[in-house]
Amino acid sequence: MSLTPSNMLPLGTEAPDFELWDTVSNSLKTLNNLKGPQGTLILFICNHCPFVIHINKALVSIANTLKDKGIGVVAISSNDIENYPQDGPEQMQIHAKNTNYPFPYLYDETQSVAKAYDAACTPDFFLFDPALKLQYRGQLDDSRPGNGLPVDGTDLLHAVQCMIEHKANTHPQKPSIGCNIKWKTS
Repeated sequence: MSLTPSNMLPLGTEAPDFELWDTVSNSLKTLNNLKGPQGTLILFICNHCPFVIHINKALVSIANTLKDKGIGVVAISSNDIENYPQDGPEQMQIHAKNTNYPFPYLYDETQSVAKAYDAACTPDFFLFDPALKLQYRGQLDDSRPGNGLPVDGTDLLHAVQCMIEHKANTHPQKPSIGCNIKWKTS
């Protein structure tokens, strides 16, 4: 398990558009279809990463809370499935159902969306306002597998609250730490 930090895309960056296959609904989805009226959270995850597995239960709860606040939540997996078949679309669909993901789980086969967002690790979080301008990127909270800290989403939830209340987020935005995205080699 590698420790790869987020690249920390500049705040204010406009969300790159996409059209990807949703493994949950078995249909194509676009950013425009999925954005929320109060903002949009895009997260890069995968099935097998221990950092994602560590937060899955809290992620479901937090996503439900965000949906209630009008925040669209979208998960994307961009891993190379030739070398990591456990992250393929069929396995993503099974994983999403078994984990009760309340959000679309999109498959980025070409890895172009991960590259457009400058995503580096799983999990990697990107929070956009209603105009799709980046307001937060980085970690969910300080919890990591084995460090004993609670998975409570403190950093992300604070950023959401600041965005909804139109207040400046003065808390430091720390990079997420996780497994590197499994890039294709050819």
